[in-house]
Amino acid sequence: MATYAEYKIPSLASWLHESKNAVKSLKSLSSLITKLVIKADKKIVLLIDEVDKSSNNQLFVSFLAMLRNKFLSREDFKTFHSVVLAGLHDVKSLKLKLRPDEESKYNSPWNIASAFTVDMNLQPEEIRSMLDEYAADKGVEMDTQEIAGKLFYYTSGYPFLVSSLCKIYDEEILLTKTNLQWTAEDVDASVVKITKESNTNFESLIKNLEENNELYALVFRQLIEVEILQYSIFDPVIQLGLMHGVLKNGIGITVHNKIYEEVIYDYMLSKTSSKISLQNYNVNKGYRLPNSEFNIELVLLKFQAFMRDQYSQKDRDFLEKNGRLVFLAFIKPIINGSGYDFKEVQISEERRLDVVITYFNHKYVAELKIWRGQAAHEEGLNQLSDYLNRQALKVGYLLIFDHANTKTWTSEWIDWQDKKIFVVWV
Repeated sequence: MATYAEYKIPSLASWLHESKNAVKSLKSLSSLITKLVIKADKKIVLLIDEVDKSSNNQLFVSFLAMLRNKFLSREDFKTFHSVVLAGLHDVKSLKLKLRPDEESKYNSPWNIASAFTVDMNLQPEEIRSMLDEYAADKGVEMDTQEIAGKLFYYTSGYPFLVSSLCKIYDEEILLTKTNLQWTAEDVDASVVKITKESNTNFESLIKNLEENNELYALVFRQLIEVEILQYSIFDPVIQLGLMHGVLKNGIGITVHNKIYEEVIYDYMLSKTSSKISLQNYNVNKGYRLPNSEFNIELVLLKFQAFMRDQYSQKDRDFLEKNGRLVFLAFIKPIINGSGYDFKEVQISEERRLDVVITYFNHKYVAELKIWRGQAAHEEGLNQLSDYLNRQALKVGYLLIFDHANTKTWTSEWIDWQDKKIFVVWV
C-alpha cells in the first residue's frame, strides 16, 4: 500500500478507478503517475501479479512498455521506484506486438534481466539453530543435529516444507506424546501427514506438471523409469523445472526434495489406478501376520499373479512402461492405515527403485528393477545387501520386471552374503 500526502492507495486499480476521469490514454496515465510520485513523500513500489496470464494482451504490454520508458527517463519524469513482476515465466516471453495486424514477436519491455543467485533453501545448521531456539522455548528434548539432518533430508531445506513439518509436530504430534521429546520417528510421521494434505504449494507443483507435458514426462522418467538423465542446463524443459522449483541441480537433475517426490508419486498413482482394476488381488486380507508383521512375500506373489493374468488382457507396452508404478498402486491400499512407504530412487546402471515400507513397528525393503542379465543381477544383489545393512535388516525383497518375450513367472528365496532375499520375476 502506497502512502502519499493525506491519501492511502490500497492498489493501483482502485487509484485508477478514482482517477478514471483524468485517464484517457497511456500518455495521460503516464502524467498521472508522475504527479502521484511527486506528491508521495516515499519511494513507491508497484507489484503486478499473474503477468503470464496477461502477456498476450496488447494493452497490458503497452502499459509495461510505458513504465519502462518512464524508468529510462527517470531523471526527467518521476516514476515508481521499482516495478515487481510476479507470476512470470521469463521476461523474454512477454510478447510485444509492433502492429495489431503483425505477427507477435518475443521481446522484453525492459531489455534487462538480472540473475537471482541467493540460495533460499535452508542449510542443516540454519535449521538446527531454529530448533535450538524452539527446544529452549518449549522445553522439548531433542538431538537438534539429528532432527535438522532429517528435516533437510526430506525437504532439501525448502523453507515452506521445513516450517510445515515443524508446525505439524508442534500442533499435532506433540499433543499426543506423554513426554516432551522430538525424535527422528516424529519427523517421519510428520512427513506422512504432510504428503496427505492439500495446500497451495502442492497444488502449484501438480499444476506445473499438468500444464507442461514435457516436464511431466521428464519427471516420470526420473522417478518411475529411474533413468539417468542426459541434460543441458540450457534445455528449456530443465530451465522450466528449475524455475518452478520442481527440479534442483545438484549431482545431476533431480526432483527438488523427497516430499515433492512422494506427492508426485501419489498423483501419478491416482492416474494409473484409474486405468487398471486391482480389486480382486489387493484386498487387504491375509497380509497382516501375528505380532503385526507384514506378509510382503504374499503381496509380491499376489502382484505376480495379477501381472500374469493381466498380461494377455492389458496393453503389454503399458504394463512394461508402468510396471513400477502399477506395483506402488497395488500395495498402497494394503498398507494404508497400518503403515506407509517411502521411495528411494537409486540412479545407477541398475536403475533401481527401493521401496521402504514401515508397517506398524516393522520395516521392510523391496527393491524394484528391470532384468538386465546375470552380471547386473548379481551387482544389484550386492547393492541390495548393502542397503539392507544401512537399514539394519537381514531380510530383503526383490521384484524383477523381465521384459523377455517368454517369461518365467518364478519366485525363490536365496541366500546372498549374510542376507535372505525373496526374489520374484514378473
